[in-house]
Amino acid sequence: MTSLAYQPSMLDLDDERGARLGPLTGRIRRHELTHGAWVDHLAGWVRGSDAVLRTLLNDVRWRAERRTMYDNDVAVPRLLCWYDGRERLPHPVLTEARNRLTEHYLRELGEPFVTAGLCLYRDGRDSVAWHGDTRGRSSYLDTMVAIVSFGSPRPLLLRPRGGGESRRFLLGHGDLVVMGGSCQRTWEHAVPKTTRPVGPRVSVQFRPVGVA
Repeated sequence: MTSLAYQPSMLDLDDERGARLGPLTGRIRRHELTHGAWVDHLAGWVRGSDAVLRTLLNDVRWRAERRTMYDNDVAVPRLLCWYDGRERLPHPVLTEARNRLTEHYLRELGEPFVTAGLCLYRDGRDSVAWHGDTRGRSSYLDTMVAIVSFGSPRPLLLRPRGGGESRRFLLGHGDLVVMGGSCQRTWEHAVPKTTRPVGPRVSVQFRPVGVA
């Protein structure tokens, strides 16, 4: 169990209906990138997202990981949890989100979203370095990674591999971003550290089987 203080969003107050999803069709906006990559973005897709955040902070079995970098064993600067598709997700709105995303993108993606990878950024010191999700089939095939964010907004940065103009999406409070086409191979993304006082943010990443 992870207990972290957070400040509820005044823009996303809970009501008697609890957490719920807004529409995708006609609302989500596509941003065309280069080399066949694109990003879809929809702010505030999950209404009542603070209720989901409370569940994620308190009920998820977060784990810390260590990785080898430059011959040193270092702590991964965020907490992690993984659901392989057979396990029940920690909040029913996440299951509904995965189903809705599959329905919306099935014709374009050709397969369902199955796995859910969760990252907890506890404060501004937690981050993820520049990378593409290129383990598995995404190293040679176009695919999609859908991210739903809960908690304090943090910027998701994208840049072309090899250099070029970067893009910035501020994600939090139920926002949705979907990276598609060749995005994982031809672009990189990161969540940088910040010295500003920020509360916790949880990123939920939905992927097809074999994409990591």
